Amino acid sequence: MAGNTGTYLIRGASLLGGEPADVLIRDGVIAETGTGLSAEGRDTGATVIDAAGLVALPGMVDVHTHLREPGREDAETVETGTRAAALGGYTAVHAMANSTPVADTAGVVEQVYSLGQAAGWVDVRPVGAVTVGLAGEQLAELGAMADSRARVRMFSDDGICVHDPVLMRRALEYVKAFDGVVAQHAQEPRLTAGAQMNEGEVSAVLGLTGWPAVAEESIIARDVLLAQHVGSRLHVCHVSTAGSVEIIRWAKQRGINVTAEVTPHHLLLTDDLVRSYDPVYKVNPPLRTDADVQALRAGLADGTIDVVGTDHAPHPSEHKECEWAQAAMGMTGLETALSVVQHTMIETGLMSWADFARVTSAAAAKIGRLEDQGRPLEAGEPANIILVDPAARWTVEPAKMATMGRNSPFKGMELPGKVVATFFKGHPTVLDGKLNTPYPHAASVGAA
Repeated sequence: MAGNTGTYLIRGASLLGGEPADVLIRDGVIAETGTGLSAEGRDTGATVIDAAGLVALPGMVDVHTHLREPGREDAETVETGTRAAALGGYTAVHAMANSTPVADTAGVVEQVYSLGQAAGWVDVRPVGAVTVGLAGEQLAELGAMADSRARVRMFSDDGICVHDPVLMRRALEYVKAFDGVVAQHAQEPRLTAGAQMNEGEVSAVLGLTGWPAVAEESIIARDVLLAQHVGSRLHVCHVSTAGSVEIIRWAKQRGINVTAEVTPHHLLLTDDLVRSYDPVYKVNPPLRTDADVQALRAGLADGTIDVVGTDHAPHPSEHKECEWAQAAMGMTGLETALSVVQHTMIETGLMSWADFARVTSAAAAKIGRLEDQGRPLEAGEPANIILVDPAARWTVEPAKMATMGRNSPFKGMELPGKVVATFFKGHPTVLDGKLNTPYPHAASVGAA
């Protein structure tokens, strides 16, 4: 029967880090929560999962993933990227538009959407380009993408800033018609020409062209004012500086409808790592200073920054294992995000597991308008759930990851926390920390 994915009884999990409870999943929905639940008499053949010592959380939602397909299948595919996402605890990802061809038409976003459904590991929601070909010259088919089967609600030229203020204003005005959001890669291109790393003390010592904080902050300041002027939604991608946090905080205090994300790598790593000249640390926006890292953590903790977005950016090895100047910018992140956030935010006392659920799931689902994701762990809600072992420790080995990208900046690091199980629409895509099977009805998608 379509939609029937079986019955599972999760016993003794700590819901959002609270008291242990049982969760009964039936036909893709949370049927019941409480203590001492039993599947006997309700469901013959229910699978019982002993979750003592594990934390149950809503499936994570990534607002910023690069799946590379179509066109760059040498770097990642929807299949490999979503396998990585499931292992990392995600049940939904937003696929960025900078594929080849660019996701700037209804046809391309529907292709990505269909690939995600066929894979069956997570919910894949395409992000549409703001401008045709990411060229920054004319608006893409925003309305057609919104009306397509992919139901696009987030639009971004990520990787390139929509630097023309008139075009940015038009985009913000246009998406109001269907409650969309423009996600801006905040980078004034004239201030970052030839930039190789953060502009500061380390860049001066190394003699590398700097990427100044003001190049990010000036665009954010402009765009929050544009969003206020037209009464639209703005999302700021991968915030990386203390000044940006202050501008976003100011904008929210004024009631401007702005949300923001921070990446795991910007919560942990600093530009001091660039002294090694290892291109794995080359990323856009660049790794910043420790003062910026501390400001980003504080901003995430107090709600100024709404969500953690991985900016998962896999590259073929030849694009990373080369000289710094020629290396591509970007880092993988789907399979390490939970652990890095636990390390930087929970183990430091800045956040609880309930806070974690907000910044990795509920708030992200709201930004992307994903109605079935980021929901409470309550009866009647969709069973997008993960089980995490917070006491686990593991060493990052990129070669063993599901993603095709080996460009993890956390290689060799010992991190806390491990995803033990991922339930997507009530079906276990991950069990015992390993891939299980995709959502069982994925193959029939689009068959009608």
